[in-house]
Amino acid sequence: MSGLAIKNVRKSYGAVDIIHGVDVDISDGEFVILVGPSGCGKSTLLRMIAGLEEITGGEISIGGRTVNNLQPKDRDIAMVFQNYALYPQMTVAQNMGFALELAGAKRADIDRKVGEAAKILGLQPLLGRKPAQLSGGQRQRVAMGRAIVRDPKVFLFDEPLSNLDAKLRVKMRAEIKALHQRLKTTIVYVTHDQIEAMTMADKIVVLQGGKVEQIGTPLELYDRPRNVFVAGFLGSPAMNFLEGKLTGGANPRLRLPSGTAIELSAAPVQSDGREVIIGIRPEDLSFARDGGVPARVTVVEPTGSETHVALDLEGRELTWVMRQRAELTPDQTVNLSLRSSNVHFFDKQTQQRL
Repeated sequence: MSGLAIKNVRKSYGAVDIIHGVDVDISDGEFVILVGPSGCGKSTLLRMIAGLEEITGGEISIGGRTVNNLQPKDRDIAMVFQNYALYPQMTVAQNMGFALELAGAKRADIDRKVGEAAKILGLQPLLGRKPAQLSGGQRQRVAMGRAIVRDPKVFLFDEPLSNLDAKLRVKMRAEIKALHQRLKTTIVYVTHDQIEAMTMADKIVVLQGGKVEQIGTPLELYDRPRNVFVAGFLGSPAMNFLEGKLTGGANPRLRLPSGTAIELSAAPVQSDGREVIIGIRPEDLSFARDGGVPARVTVVEPTGSETHVALDLEGRELTWVMRQRAELTPDQTVNLSLRSSNVHFFDKQTQQRL
């Protein structure tokens, strides 16, 4: 078994607390992504798993063995860095096999493992080249190959795609996911890109300010975010938010500060008169057949398969993702309807889900 357990892990630099008692259980073979904004502590947590940062408190175990006081080389992990960390004077084959050489492995075993990893990653024609002769995507494959040959219990990825262009990132996302499905090794992956998290992970850990905001599958977090932060962080374009007071009892409405009322099909039980924040995904807005809420078009961005429309609703910015094509122009007024069954309700004070 090569599961990973993080129990009440804390990290402080002097009097400054960076990680505040994080608990995460990762099953054997699971692909878990740590995601959050810059400075949330995700890379620090990964480095503590790797042994590159000492932990201030708590416990980290890999495969049932506590590793708090073990050196990185003794933790049976392999790490893929953002900047690849390849030796420029070595060939691809030498880079991939270097850790095995240091461990005293036999040449025949090294060559076999390098060959197997090269075949998996499509690097066979490149084994004699040096890093300067490779593209960014090829260098990333070499870094991954160097990790694979070690056959670790856990792979750690620290924002491995951030230096690649957008098209190559999409390709490499698919390659890493396919690699995981083939190797079935536990992966802990750090990114600030929520699209990477949504498309690749078995489980996502959302961090903010050194604390875990929510843990779950991508669709669990997308469909039932625990709070406003998670709701706004996951999804592209981001969720729209409107503040107001719930009124109407059995016929609920959100009454905006201006007095405008938005009809809703349902609301949380016993919430009449409550100050709330409602969240609505951009794809859950539509043209109103009758009535609706007037909003002013500010920007229209056609992408081909869909159109992104920026709107102004009484000074609040909204984003509408239209699946159908429509001729909209800036300063045009449209009447909006919300897909009420998909509205998310949050308490205005606590910002927690209702």
